[in-house]
Amino acid sequence: MATTKLPINLDSLLHQRTIESERVEYKAGWNPESIVQTLSAFANDFHNLGGGYVVVGVAEQNGQPVLPPEGLAPEQIDAIQKELLNLGNSAIQPPYHPLSAVYEVDGKHILVLWAFGGETRPYKAKVSLSQKKFDWAYYVRKHTSTVKATGDTERELISLAATVPFDDRYKQTATLDDLAPHLMREFLSDIGSDLAKDAANMSVEQLARRLNIVGGPPEALFPKNVGLLFFNPQPEQFFPVTQIDVVYFPEGAGGDHFEEKIFKGPLGCITRDALSYIEAQYLKEFVVKHPDRAEAERFWNFPYAAIEEAVVNAVYHRSYEIRELVEVRIYKHELMVLSFPGPDRSIKLVDLQQGNAVSRRYRNRRIGEFLKELDLTEGRSTGLPKMFEKMARNGSPKPVFETDEERTYFLVRLPVHEKVAELERVAEASKEPVTPEVTPEVIRLLAVLQGEMGRAELMAALGLKDEKHFREHYQQTAITRGVIEMTIPDKPRSRLQKYRLTPLGKQVLATKDQH
Repeated sequence: MATTKLPINLDSLLHQRTIESERVEYKAGWNPESIVQTLSAFANDFHNLGGGYVVVGVAEQNGQPVLPPEGLAPEQIDAIQKELLNLGNSAIQPPYHPLSAVYEVDGKHILVLWAFGGETRPYKAKVSLSQKKFDWAYYVRKHTSTVKATGDTERELISLAATVPFDDRYKQTATLDDLAPHLMREFLSDIGSDLAKDAANMSVEQLARRLNIVGGPPEALFPKNVGLLFFNPQPEQFFPVTQIDVVYFPEGAGGDHFEEKIFKGPLGCITRDALSYIEAQYLKEFVVKHPDRAEAERFWNFPYAAIEEAVVNAVYHRSYEIRELVEVRIYKHELMVLSFPGPDRSIKLVDLQQGNAVSRRYRNRRIGEFLKELDLTEGRSTGLPKMFEKMARNGSPKPVFETDEERTYFLVRLPVHEKVAELERVAEASKEPVTPEVTPEVIRLLAVLQGEMGRAELMAALGLKDEKHFREHYQQTAITRGVIEMTIPDKPRSRLQKYRLTPLGKQVLATKDQH
């Protein structure tokens, strides 16, 4: 029985945490006819979502998996994999073969089939495996079901034959040596993939095949564009101006001074690093106490969650075929995210401005797939509505979306909270230092921070083992309160990164010690 693993987080797949239901089909047992048709639908990838998964051995009820799984016998799995190889040649045209892996869940074996978007779509499958006559049809995914493509849907599917998304194409000027194995292993570790355990003993080719970032004949494999964007240390050498620029204008656009930080490198890394940098350097939480009620009013100048959606949306949907960067401009009155080109012409401008735009086509289906695994995006046109939601929850004005008639650019404007300017004017007039309110966790962190210390040292001093809990409740909270700072702020994820008290942090600690 095969024991290979796929580059996915199994827990997320079984609970649909980062993989939407449209991209997963659960089967209690082996039903070859239905599964072949679903595989061809995922291969056709009509909405450019990146294919999908068939989980065999897990029953489904109302679109949700039923756990614990029913499971499959080991000898049954071996027979299924052999039959699947034959069906990929005889029951799907052109021939198509998904990647497969066996997992053990609650003591039962299940088979997971990864059906990625095909390179030679459209694919058609046999309508019936029991009939001798050759009756074929095209299939697509509609919500959580596999259906025959008919009428306009079939015509549109056929028209996609020559339009493989840019990020899923081969880069024939690159070789396997341009893929960095340590970046692939770090990615698998970050997403919690079971494959991470075996990755250290796998070759570059084996890793790249499991991640589906190479293609072509065995004797002449080429990296796919998405592989170079995520797993090459300098993707800008293949795709010029692959970068995120963060620019701060303390005096406004017409001022003489500005701060600029350029992020270059693997796409997932620079997205995270740019967001961490913005959060640490430019986001502030304000606390307003009211005499008529016990609870203080809390809000941020810009809510981080809305910025995350705007930046990730730009990285996901920009074109990597044109020499235009993603730019984040920060002013006192607003934060702007600019990318090129704009949304598809099929999206009405009025829907865009209201956050109701829904796209049926995604420019970069594989980039979206990797960003979802990193838990940076959900896809499915949720980015714009989420910006509205996060801004409203913070008490901020609505975001503004702009483009032109030719859709040459896309601009997101996030206005600053309306009370920020007033509070900053009051603070400036009083010239009195304001001691921020800090949580008990932050006080504990300040108390153990001696000189400059790394993350592992701090967690050990605090007796913590959960890195995510430390990052969210201790590290980032303390940074945003301005009581600790990074020793290498330009590289938030540097392995040499350490933290130290700021003058404000020393003041807060001294105040608490007095009490």
